[in-house]
Amino acid sequence: MDAGILDKDVHLSKGCRFCHQGNDTGKTKDEAHTGMIRRPSDNLKTCGLCHAKISETYGKSLHYTCIGQRQGVMGRFSDAEQKVFDEKVFGKSCRSCHASCGDCHVKSPTVSGISLGLIKGHTFVKRAEGKTCAFCHGGRVYPEYTGEYGGTTDVHYQKGMMCLDCHKKADLHGDGNTYMTKQDVKDRPRCTTCHQTIKSENPEAKTAHEVHRDKVSCYGCHAGGQYRNCFSCHLGTGATSQPGFILGRNPWNPKQLTTLRVIPTVRDTFAKAGIKQERFDSVPNYWDTPAHNIKKRTDRTRSCEACHEDRAGFLTKETLLKDGAKANEGLISIPKTKIK
Repeated sequence: MDAGILDKDVHLSKGCRFCHQGNDTGKTKDEAHTGMIRRPSDNLKTCGLCHAKISETYGKSLHYTCIGQRQGVMGRFSDAEQKVFDEKVFGKSCRSCHASCGDCHVKSPTVSGISLGLIKGHTFVKRAEGKTCAFCHGGRVYPEYTGEYGGTTDVHYQKGMMCLDCHKKADLHGDGNTYMTKQDVKDRPRCTTCHQTIKSENPEAKTAHEVHRDKVSCYGCHAGGQYRNCFSCHLGTGATSQPGFILGRNPWNPKQLTTLRVIPTVRDTFAKAGIKQERFDSVPNYWDTPAHNIKKRTDRTRSCEACHEDRAGFLTKETLLKDGAKANEGLISIPKTKIK
């Protein structure tokens, strides 16, 4: 703690005890720290003393509730298994990923026992994507976006854009509504928010966009290359990852072709908790993914043959996960041969 910032940040104007409690009359470190709250923002009411509206909406946000993780797997469970999952797994494991206010504005959160520490010497920061967004989403999204994963750097990152240029404050703090999944959020970021019209004068580009409108997601053509996929997740031991690129039907919209990412849940993922996943086959092992490695020109935008003849990257019966859910078969989409 740098005493020099006490008068420079309004958050520190009321002194340490206002947020951290403790004993400000103590003569020793141990006496002063008696009753101290190490992470005051874990209780949203603390921040709510000054930021009532934000704290209220954030308490319902997906970043805080982590309910989207629960919704992603609950379809695999029987009614009895769902109760066991909520009691033994979700609250003690999955929901540990929830972010408090301080995780984004003061100190990087702890992930797998590691933290980057204070973002700027206990000064409250408005945004610092490289230390906050990147730390929690650094397994897949952020390194794909910046090219650190070893793939193609996203064109938006090359132009100087960062997370909050697309994911606005309301996306992070919530809007006061309770959502079960990100798909339920109507105003979530979309490519068409900025790219409402085709600027290219190339007639082939215009035709391609018109023909594939509503049939193929933007990522289906403009994802720059391989992205990280995780496999064989087990409770307490994690999963393994490897690069891949997969095209198939969108589980939320079967009429649309899009990029898919492997979801690492396998049949014995929750075996340690006594959950057999009696309805495992009803939920696919692939979800649609907004690949964060967008490029204007890719193999698929340069040539129709990449999809309609080579069919590169398309999910097939031969490439389906072994012993995966039967629901996976519904995601297979074989493109028609291009008419010459």
